[in-house]
Amino acid sequence: MILYWDSSPGSIENYRFALGSQAMSLDSASLTFRALHENAAADHLVIGPGVSLESAMGLAEEIRVERPDVGVLLIRQRLDVTTLSQALRVGVREVVAADDQSALVEALRRSRDLSARMAGVSPGGASFGKVITVFSAKGGVGKTTLATNVAALLAKAGRRTLLVDLDLAFGDVAISLHLAPTRTVSEARAMTGHLDLEGLESLVTRHDPSGLDVLCAPQDPGDADRLPPTLVAEILRVARGSFDYIIVDTPPSFTEHVLAAVDVSDLLILIATLDIPAVKNLRVALDTLDALGSPKESRIIVLNRSDAKVGLNPDDVVGAIHSPISVQIPGSIAVPAAVNRGVSLALEEPRHPVSVALADLADREIRVRFGEDLTTAPARRRGLFRSRT
Repeated sequence: MILYWDSSPGSIENYRFALGSQAMSLDSASLTFRALHENAAADHLVIGPGVSLESAMGLAEEIRVERPDVGVLLIRQRLDVTTLSQALRVGVREVVAADDQSALVEALRRSRDLSARMAGVSPGGASFGKVITVFSAKGGVGKTTLATNVAALLAKAGRRTLLVDLDLAFGDVAISLHLAPTRTVSEARAMTGHLDLEGLESLVTRHDPSGLDVLCAPQDPGDADRLPPTLVAEILRVARGSFDYIIVDTPPSFTEHVLAAVDVSDLLILIATLDIPAVKNLRVALDTLDALGSPKESRIIVLNRSDAKVGLNPDDVVGAIHSPISVQIPGSIAVPAAVNRGVSLALEEPRHPVSVALADLADREIRVRFGEDLTTAPARRRGLFRSRT
């Protein structure tokens, strides 16, 4: 959906051919910003020639932070170097002449192509990086163990994978993988608004056994409050352009940072265990996601420690949450033992029942879901099983 802002509401008719009949006309910056905030379907803003350059640049800069997915185009009566340089600096995608509708049509086409690539699908159908957020509304259910193992499996299978520890105050990804990061997500704060791939890659730590790249949580828990939620969306958007998969580990609550990740995720992995608090919190999380408009088809439910003898069974969970369970992972003392050694169980013991279930999750619910044909790459899978020494 296109929004058109100009001080004269009737001026939209001059560009109706390029903008289409469904474009919405607005006559003030406040109304425009409110429309962008309230309407998630708005993906482009065209600023008309009647808006002063100062006002146009001010709103464009706000949009770059608050709605970086929105393409901003600027129409000017006269094009000059000063206008073009200022527009580029605040994130305007195109500047076109007021009397050239064909140029506006082409500018919108190019901007839509760019938006499609940023969202994860190119106009030609080629896949870009997929964001997969792992979440549970209760701690202690094995969320970080699942995230680290699945990410390691994807990386070992030959897919360029980034694991982001979004538990900014108490993240355990680094210690779970026996990593000693020299830089963390904290350093990304200085790059807010202009983060690029080179900057992102300077912050990651390599997990050598799998080839996984990890963006670790801050070493100082106090840094969690200093990182703006918009930075999360910026990190994930940049990562899409280089990584096949981006796995996001989260804290057990819907923080602003988590909501920012959920907004751009292609898949949500929701975890529960066979205990009443975990099932209750999963039900609340599902209701919250429904209220936020998160599509049901982009969620899968994983039941961890599914064989625990605690008076509940998987059917009880399905009945309580009214959603099917996609993957069941058995419990085993080998899991905490692997965590304590700082190794990935799925790589160290690929034939272990827990590892088999995790591999099924990585293959069937992620790789196949996003269009990979596993039958064309058997060597990579055999290589995974050879990784045990």
